[in-house]
Amino acid sequence: MRDAMGGLVNIVIVVVFLVIVSGYMAFNVNYTKAFRVKNKIISTIEQYEGITNSEVNSIIQDYMLQIGYDRSNPPKMEDEGYTCPNGLGYCYKKVASRDKETTDTKDMKDKVYYKIATQITIDIPIIKNIMPNLNVFRVTGDTKTIIER
Repeated sequence: MRDAMGGLVNIVIVVVFLVIVSGYMAFNVNYTKAFRVKNKIISTIEQYEGITNSEVNSIIQDYMLQIGYDRSNPPKMEDEGYTCPNGLGYCYKKVASRDKETTDTKDMKDKVYYKIATQITIDIPIIKNIMPNLNVFRVTGDTKTIIER
């Protein structure tokens, strides 16, 4: 009987180890996807100088579909001043600043930058049941300063 219990404990240890390692690997894959999407959003916004047309959103959506990013779980950041387009899977916040180099108010240009946030999706049923509102895993970044036209 003692040998049977020892074998069972070893099997449990191996199974727990495999669950932890596979969970870590799944988290890393999803983190990489969220990071790549954030970088693509930032580069697209900088290229088109803001989120001004639907072409920007379609480029971002196409990229998300291409790499398999889960858009169904956007970060819940509306209370922090972010705008979360419905169904796109990311949030952005437009932050305005003024050009301090000129003293004449008519020569001052509006400069803005965007803060971007994407969500790391954890779709493990046990964790979803225990913590359904787990939204702490976000990837955030800022664009360069953009001069508004």
